Amino acid sequence: MDFPLQLLYRDEDLVAVNKPHGLLVHRTKIAADAGEYALQLVRNMIGKSVYPAHRIDRKTAGVLLFTTTIEANSQMQQAFMNHEVGKIYHAIVRGWLPDDGEIDYPLKDERGRSLEAFTRFVCLQRSEIPLPSVGFATSRYSLAEVKPVTGRMHQIRRHFAHIFHPVIGDVKHGCNKQNRLLRQHFQLNTMMLHARSLQFLHPRTSEPVYIEAPYQLGFLHFAGLLGFELKS
Repeated sequence: MDFPLQLLYRDEDLVAVNKPHGLLVHRTKIAADAGEYALQLVRNMIGKSVYPAHRIDRKTAGVLLFTTTIEANSQMQQAFMNHEVGKIYHAIVRGWLPDDGEIDYPLKDERGRSLEAFTRFVCLQRSEIPLPSVGFATSRYSLAEVKPVTGRMHQIRRHFAHIFHPVIGDVKHGCNKQNRLLRQHFQLNTMMLHARSLQFLHPRTSEPVYIEAPYQLGFLHFAGLLGFELKS
């Protein structure tokens, strides 16, 4: 599969791209089927080694940040760990969310340890379409702006599943009946989660940096079907 990368930001210490849905950040034994990785593609794009400053899920699209030096990488990873990086995601979820909310619910890691996890969200828009689902005559959806304070694995996906508003297209944590319905009617095979922006202080200059990623076509298409009005 060909994964074109949009360059969002570059200087002598940092490079950020708009990762497509389905592209792994780096090689892993868990996904042996993958032939391309963002790390490899970015390295080839700029002609030098890069280091992932953070990670986003394979099926999540949006801002992905790399560093070009070990020093900058250490500083950026520390900034993420200290919650000094502002992260905003946009998600389309099942059902109508409240206007805003907080999800304070611990999540277990791969070792079974229960870790603190905290997410804030705001409902940006709501939609209802005449598609019968799970005993209802219509289907309802919400477009949410999501700010994960902590950074646990699959945190947004697991938190929204916990409050019964799973992310659309999430196979592992979402609603299989809803996903199957949308595949049948709209050929939807993309998870509706987009890493919209990152905001932080530059690791070398301490100047503020803001990086925003335009939506990928799959997200735009489904949002349009629901009547959501998105800024590019």
